[in-house]
Amino acid sequence: MKKLTQNSKPNAVLVSVQLPDVNDLEHRSSLDELARLVETLGLKVVTRFSQRRKSLAGGTIVGEGKLRDIAKWTGGKGEVTGFTKHTSAYGVNEIDDAEYEVSDSEPDPVSERDIVKADFVVFDNELTPTQSKNLEEALGVDVMDRTGVIVEIFHRHAKTPAAKAQVEIARLTYLTPRIRATGGGDRQGGGIGAKGAGETQHELDRRRIRDRIAELKKNLDVIHREEALRRERRRENMKIALVGYTNAGKSSLMRALTGSEVLVADKLFATLDTTVRAIYPETKPKILVTDTVGFIKKLPHDLVASFRSTLDEALDASLLLFVVDASDPSFRSQLETTRKVLGEIGAGGQESLLVLNKEDKLSDLEKAILQKEFPDAVFLSTRDPESVINLRNLCVTHFEKAMVEATVLIPYANGAAIAEAHKTLRVLDEQHSESGAVLRVRGFSHDLERLKKNHSLI
Repeated sequence: MKKLTQNSKPNAVLVSVQLPDVNDLEHRSSLDELARLVETLGLKVVTRFSQRRKSLAGGTIVGEGKLRDIAKWTGGKGEVTGFTKHTSAYGVNEIDDAEYEVSDSEPDPVSERDIVKADFVVFDNELTPTQSKNLEEALGVDVMDRTGVIVEIFHRHAKTPAAKAQVEIARLTYLTPRIRATGGGDRQGGGIGAKGAGETQHELDRRRIRDRIAELKKNLDVIHREEALRRERRRENMKIALVGYTNAGKSSLMRALTGSEVLVADKLFATLDTTVRAIYPETKPKILVTDTVGFIKKLPHDLVASFRSTLDEALDASLLLFVVDASDPSFRSQLETTRKVLGEIGAGGQESLLVLNKEDKLSDLEKAILQKEFPDAVFLSTRDPESVINLRNLCVTHFEKAMVEATVLIPYANGAAIAEAHKTLRVLDEQHSESGAVLRVRGFSHDLERLKKNHSLI
């Protein structure tokens, strides 16, 4: 595959097949999302092709005529050598569904002089290794699918050791079946650990990848144990997890709620690493806010699995804030995707609050309709400090319900206990007697019990 660099802007053609179970809105939304993914990767979309079919063409996804049309933009021959017509990748004859082919989602026909040479063709449908090989032969350029694009974006955006390891595992798992034998398959000399006359280069490459994945998983186990210890230390803190679709505005909300300088960018998957900060202005007891990786439709299963530890932050949270971009017409299906993925990892049973973000992009009528549809939701714009304060107060009130009040007597000699009480509890009143300081405090019962146990207080 041609190396992608962030300094260059190669041209890309998008292709999508609309099957009978996908409506026009879902199809268009998915293709628009693919365009954003491709642009995030650093490619320039020059045109789109869309085709309705009863089923995918087994060897090439699209029909023969459509393949030739796409090839005009790539300079390819538009056909696969030796490919048998109407034969699927599974060797079963397909139903000729040419009469179902429609191109109403394509741009208007262009003249030869308006065609821009494309360097990549990106399919919204998942491709098998055989389909990728056939399409690259027919089109003469590199071919990618949605999964490949997402994996590459994750690879670029990962920053921490954990995220890098998780992404590399997913990337290698995706690439392994797509390694093609080259150079005639000459066998290497036999030796220790080799079988028979030796291994072909193809087999060596696959074995090295398996060994690398095993090494990464071992390293990741160590990182996961360290992260689990950190989460255990934070477990007694009340925690809010921001969850939602990619680019819904979670990082902007994180910055607004905590006053921290977290990365905010108008691109998909700008945030891959978990960030934990205290809510600001800071409360007593402390309430933590954690930002999680964004979700997306058709998220590769390997990436869901590899980011399970990242999403474990949502499992530990006392309150989930489902953040959606209310100005996006497809936010309902995006919310459904978020809930589905959280359900897969066993999260989602906690108390939650729906946050309809980007309120400033809604008309009065649109907001009124959404208020009727989602009466318990919180409308918010991170550009409006008042709406952010309102959400903060709602979150604080939520945790206030679990707090208790108590009075403790702390001897003057026990200064450490007095310091801990001020640090972990809210001191409502402080009186001084002959026996010591009498504190009326409010906080979580586990903090109060720990104070009494650590300092032998009554």
